[in-house]
Amino acid sequence: MNTQGEIEAAICQAMGRFVQECMGRGPKDVHAHLIGDLLVVRMQGTLTPAEQQRVGTLPHEKGRDLLKQVRTLLMEAARPTLEPIVQGITGAQIRSLHHDISTMTGEEIVVFTLDAAPAFREKRPR
Repeated sequence: MNTQGEIEAAICQAMGRFVQECMGRGPKDVHAHLIGDLLVVRMQGTLTPAEQQRVGTLPHEKGRDLLKQVRTLLMEAARPTLEPIVQGITGAQIRSLHHDISTMTGEEIVVFTLDAAPAFREKRPR
């Protein structure tokens, strides 16, 4: 059985790999946080150069909305791929998936609601 930190680290690696394969470019930084039955993944530096250019050249609202819509559709379409990855690492099934991305900072948030809080062993005291 892994510690909470080991589970979070494995999620970070898996999500970084997933974004790299899906978008052709991985995030600059990934953090995962287990909070009971919630798994929050925060990725920074996820916008591709083409996305950054499109957001900057289209009218503000249209560019932002279009990018958010495309990224959300990609994440929903990828759910069947993500479910076994997250389940394999946490031992819990995904109940729901929530996603958002900032077109200003390139920060992307994915929140997984799990069917149960993952079991993990406590970190050994030093």
